[in-house]
Amino acid sequence: MKKTARSIAFEIAFYLVVIIMATAMIFPFIWTAETSLKGKASILAGTPEWWGFRIENNYYRPFVIEGYFKPLLNSVLTAVGCVIVTVPLAFMAAYAFSRYKIFGAPTLYFWSLTCRMGPEAAFIIPYYLMITKLGLYDTAFSLMLVYSLFNLPLAIWLVKSGIDAIPRAIDEAALVDGAGMSDLLRHVIVPVAAPSLAAASILVFIFSWNEYLFASVLTALRSRTITVGLLQFVTTVGIRYGEMAAVSMVALVPTLVTVVILQKYIISGLTLGAVTSE
Repeated sequence: MKKTARSIAFEIAFYLVVIIMATAMIFPFIWTAETSLKGKASILAGTPEWWGFRIENNYYRPFVIEGYFKPLLNSVLTAVGCVIVTVPLAFMAAYAFSRYKIFGAPTLYFWSLTCRMGPEAAFIIPYYLMITKLGLYDTAFSLMLVYSLFNLPLAIWLVKSGIDAIPRAIDEAALVDGAGMSDLLRHVIVPVAAPSLAAASILVFIFSWNEYLFASVLTALRSRTITVGLLQFVTTVGIRYGEMAAVSMVALVPTLVTVVILQKYIISGLTLGAVTSE
């Protein structure tokens, strides 16, 4: 079947839009990578230098001399700990919302989502007062706790969509065959709802890794994360652009690798339950 001039023009326009959008999204990464290899004079030059500039080792001083591996490790510990705490709790809550008739369940479900919709600044003072009262200030555990509370509603929403897509007949068949509740959850519900659990884990990890406001207020020098550490490059004598870009590139690696490898789980997890049969 021959393509008409209109369909060819539409296809060309579509690919042009895709190329423009892809370029716009990837350009900041290219710019940051280039800046991380430049000296200060090249960075502050009036015209951009895409080649021929002198390469500077902006990675050495932050990570070897100034110890930026510790904030990086704090970010890993906090983000992974948040996933370990949040996703199992979200799974249990989502299963209860999906399968049981709980009094006031729609209100509780909607209320949990509104807590995630609110800006972080609205919660920072209560969280700060509670954390300091409990003696948890400047600890990785305090960040894990706050991140879990803040990301739990989103995780519940994602996992519940996946569990809602599982027919109740599967639960009933497993229980009739003699499976206990723990066996049902472990061997039936979790494998089938794995895409939504994976999507929730990935998004919780990314949101925890990139978070700045809570980390800047609830931590000091000992437990600061890599996002807070980036601010240290803004000094009274100037901004250390090259080293800031170098640390930013290293901080991008975990989330970038996670998204590239597990992007299929994000797509399937977000769309699971969007279309269901009657």
